[in-house]
Amino acid sequence: MEDDLQLARRAALAGAGIAMRYFAALSELRHEHKLDGSVVTEADRAVEAEIHAVLTAARPADAILGEEGGETSRPGRRRWIIDPIDGTALFVAGDDRWLVLLALEQDAEVVAGVAVVPAQDRIWWARRGHGAWEAAIGGAGTRITVAGGRPDDLAGSRFAVLPTFDDPVTGANVIPKQPEVVAALLARTPALPWAVHPPLLVARGDLDLAVQTSGMVWDFAATSLIVAEAGGVYRGLDGSRRPHAGPSVFARTERLAEAALAARTG
Repeated sequence: MEDDLQLARRAALAGAGIAMRYFAALSELRHEHKLDGSVVTEADRAVEAEIHAVLTAARPADAILGEEGGETSRPGRRRWIIDPIDGTALFVAGDDRWLVLLALEQDAEVVAGVAVVPAQDRIWWARRGHGAWEAAIGGAGTRITVAGGRPDDLAGSRFAVLPTFDDPVTGANVIPKQPEVVAALLARTPALPWAVHPPLLVARGDLDLAVQTSGMVWDFAATSLIVAEAGGVYRGLDGSRRPHAGPSVFARTERLAEAALAARTG
């Protein structure tokens, strides 16, 4: 019998396969806006349905929370959390930085997480207590860790924000969509453009700090564990160590995370 992480990887990759079919035919894809203004498409719903079906067939007693379908509530200690296409606006624009995210929560703690970037042929995963890993899809995994031997000062830290849009002058994708969340940090260190979801770059040592200016639990569940298992730190901007709705910080060290939180509130 496959373990939970193996199941998570299989389910996420099944969803990624569906997503890529839609991504290859974007001109035919209709999209609409939710009440909060975010974009949703038939692809989001189809990917979530595929992941949901894989999980339900393998673990019928588990609860499932999906961004599009809501929660299938079942009594018990376990809940799967699905973000079928994280970055739908990127997806519909033909940008390859969107992800498929899946996590397993047990007793209110995330214990397994998978992040697939299908259009870049990359997958990241983690299981609590067993480290974080990255691979080409279908390839052997390499264990990843946050960067070591760097100062924990905000000034000079390699910092990125998401979501962002292009600077009209430079063309760099560095202007945060909610700048008030990170204004104090930007006053100390500039935001860098990113080609891969910034929390994953923190996990593999390419960034020191990332801030996601908004989101729900499905935006953070998988990546919070991947960063933590790579030796880093996840914190909500309210200081919480468990993923939940609202802005979030991903840092390579506790001290740097605390500095980011203090800069915002100080």
